[in-house]
Amino acid sequence: MIRVLVADDQALLRGSFRVLVNSAPDCEVVAEAGNGAEAVELVRREQPDVVLMDVRMPEVDGIEATRRICQETTGVRVLMLTTFDLDEYVFAALRAGASGFLLKDTPPADLLSAIAVVAAGDSLLAPGITRRLIEEFTRQGSPARRPSRELDLLTAREREVLELIARGLSNTELGEHLRVSQATVKTHIGHLLSKLHARDRAQLVIAAYESGLVSPAR
Repeated sequence: MIRVLVADDQALLRGSFRVLVNSAPDCEVVAEAGNGAEAVELVRREQPDVVLMDVRMPEVDGIEATRRICQETTGVRVLMLTTFDLDEYVFAALRAGASGFLLKDTPPADLLSAIAVVAAGDSLLAPGITRRLIEEFTRQGSPARRPSRELDLLTAREREVLELIARGLSNTELGEHLRVSQATVKTHIGHLLSKLHARDRAQLVIAAYESGLVSPAR
């Protein structure tokens, strides 16, 4: 059973999400929060598998709440919910450790599928979203490089895979480009996640840009 916490300052939306999540045979809502501070406290107490986190909430917003949750826990995954399509708030949330995002008008079946994907430890970050993350880096200008010792631990092939992920290639495209099987692609990604201490694909993209391995092309 996937244990879900819903954090949204609108009671009507929280209720709607609760009914939807509880309608799935393998999901249940274990707690609801009306702001970020309450969400952090409830995560400490309930230890849910997935948090559906609204971006904009009073007192402590979803971004700061996500940062605190990801710093304090390793098994709790945060799925951001927003009205806007990859605005600067969601970009910041991904940097804070969120495992992905959805628009609030996402079809119910897609939301339930997303919860399952995130609960399984995967990142809800499609290649198209990765490319738009790249666009956001470009819009902001080249970030200050942050040398990473972990990057020195990567093999030449792992650095190549990381660069291609940061360029927006999907697993299928990676396999075709490198001429390797999907199992090999997943092995490389698993090594990258471990060596770079990244939670998911989104953080791999960010690590590649912030370390200077990849630079946004204007």
